[in-house]
Amino acid sequence: MKEGKSMKILVTGAAGFIGYHTSILLLERGDTVIGLDNFNDYYDVSLKEARAARLDKYDNFSMVRIDLADRGAIEALFAQEKFDKVVNLAAQAGVRYSIENPHSYIDSNIVGFLHILEGCRHNNVKHLVYASSSSVYGANSAMPFSIHQNVDHPLALYGATKKANELMAHTYSNLYGLPTTGLRFFTVYGPFGRPDMALFMFTKNIIEGKPIDVFNYGKHRRDFTYVDDIVQGVVRTMDHTAEPNADWDAAHPDPGTSKVPYRIYNIGNQQPVELMDYIGAIESVLGKTAEKNLLPLQAGDVPDTWADTSDLANDVGYQPSTPVETGVRNFVEWYLEYYKHEVQAGA
Repeated sequence: MKEGKSMKILVTGAAGFIGYHTSILLLERGDTVIGLDNFNDYYDVSLKEARAARLDKYDNFSMVRIDLADRGAIEALFAQEKFDKVVNLAAQAGVRYSIENPHSYIDSNIVGFLHILEGCRHNNVKHLVYASSSSVYGANSAMPFSIHQNVDHPLALYGATKKANELMAHTYSNLYGLPTTGLRFFTVYGPFGRPDMALFMFTKNIIEGKPIDVFNYGKHRRDFTYVDDIVQGVVRTMDHTAEPNADWDAAHPDPGTSKVPYRIYNIGNQQPVELMDYIGAIESVLGKTAEKNLLPLQAGDVPDTWADTSDLANDVGYQPSTPVETGVRNFVEWYLEYYKHEVQAGA
């Protein structure tokens, strides 16, 4: 559990969706948070600035605007601040974008992650928690997805970079005894969410009376997970420093643990939802029916995701509690308030 004294924690991607909410939880409980973000224009920068402005109201928060790929700046930051723990949530996100812009994924997700590992190694960081993704499961079809399955068949470069992060973390856990924990996120949603995610795009188009694109003819199932549940899991995991698995057997290697201080967890809702039901929840809150463009499965996408979170529940007591109907309502209410001038103008 949480250590007796407050800690100094680096949260990368702090102006991003999950990073923002994680920072809030840490700040509220009294930790000192240094947020890092490069404020890139992958999506509307004003939304990142709005998150950052809310974080800046906390006396125990400060933001540094640098890029993970800037080796010198990262080295200097680690040397100056001497973080107790690091939560690395910065990454170039998006499966489809990785098909069009592969180089940005290598810069952020591979080169940037190496700089984080090196910073932790040289500055006695007690625990590195980092974002992986359900995308690592790729062509796996056994449901629910388990951390004890092999994940060697990614379907897009995004998933491959996240798998690479897990491999890189393991080597640092092995060579330098750095405790590392990777969290495979499953379709996170909620207030201040990313504009490139389905919930945001669906809500916007339904409000504006525009059709929504529904891929795989609406036959997707996704383990939609509300952001408050996610960040509780992130912080509990950060407080539960990875340890070696004494029962790990090299003859029958378990992919989710190791003989070194390394862990992988799924973090999801463990209740996959049909995409059409998800859209129905949005329609219900808005009181409007969506016009749907039914389209085939997109390149790099998987039909279904479903997280087996039993290991995370057993180790840190993770227990998501937000029904999709509640989470969607919370998001739509936030959206209507945050974009009220645009909504009113279009009414």
